Amino acid sequence: MVHKKVKEAIQLLNELQLPKAQQNERSALILLALAGIGPSDHWNRAQKKLLRTVDIMAFMSQKYQKKYAPNSRETIRRQTLHQFVQARIADINPDDPSRPTNSGNTVYSLTNDALNIVKNYEGKKWKSIVLKFLEKIGALKDEYAKRRMLTLIPVKLPDGREFHLSPGAHNKLQASIINEFAPRFAGGATVVYLGDTSHKQLVYDATLMKKLNVEITEHDKLPDVILYDRKRNWLFLIEAVTTHGPVSPKRYKEIEEMLAACHAERIYVTAFPDISIFKKYAQDVVWESEAWIAANPDHLIHFNGDKFLGPYAKKYQAE
Repeated sequence: MVHKKVKEAIQLLNELQLPKAQQNERSALILLALAGIGPSDHWNRAQKKLLRTVDIMAFMSQKYQKKYAPNSRETIRRQTLHQFVQARIADINPDDPSRPTNSGNTVYSLTNDALNIVKNYEGKKWKSIVLKFLEKIGALKDEYAKRRMLTLIPVKLPDGREFHLSPGAHNKLQASIINEFAPRFAGGATVVYLGDTSHKQLVYDATLMKKLNVEITEHDKLPDVILYDRKRNWLFLIEAVTTHGPVSPKRYKEIEEMLAACHAERIYVTAFPDISIFKKYAQDVVWESEAWIAANPDHLIHFNGDKFLGPYAKKYQAE
């Protein structure tokens, strides 16, 4: 049986004109969690809480005996919290807007306007408060969009296209690869692929990849950045390393298998934000590849081989 408080929360979401897909028990429980409203609490006791997804799930389990499997976190984020943020019912990382959206410490909280609506639910002024909120929702969304833009990381591709990566050290390094590495060491190269910790695929030139005889399935894990130099037929395969993932012998073998039919010659690069991170992972970097440190953008560290910055014959046998 659906609890009375859950039914009321669904009604509240309905009045706020949330899409039908968010007028359900799951979304109602998430709203109650963000407001800290238990089964016996009055709505005027609502408060702003900074909650991770796991905290929200714990609240639902403890207060309403509604248990979701651990793998439901992504559904909660994508099917409710994302829409709450868009509708200006919730904020993401209000304590630190620069926190990466994929961080385990990402938190959500009610906006001030939403808190006011929830606290006044069933009160005499509630209808008028909701009406005022709906009337200014466009302005609220615009204001939020401007605030979010300030935390995004700008990147300009060689062809002039501009994108904004979500916040975080990893995406900051990827932007440096495009803005700093590419002009210095891959001048004129095309950006074939650029990932994003939030959007996963930000840039992906499927047509060019097909011409290069690269068959990609959803199970293949591409390097963070791929550049293609048409004049030299060089494919730059670049991993951005902040916490893990250099081009190791194992990673080299995986990518080579993925590019088995590709006719372009390959250059493997591991990019690091600074020398301290480089030192941490240097022992894992595969031979016959390059390392680039964003803090010293004019230089490359060459890992052995008989030439500097160029493709090698496929003689390396990964362990």
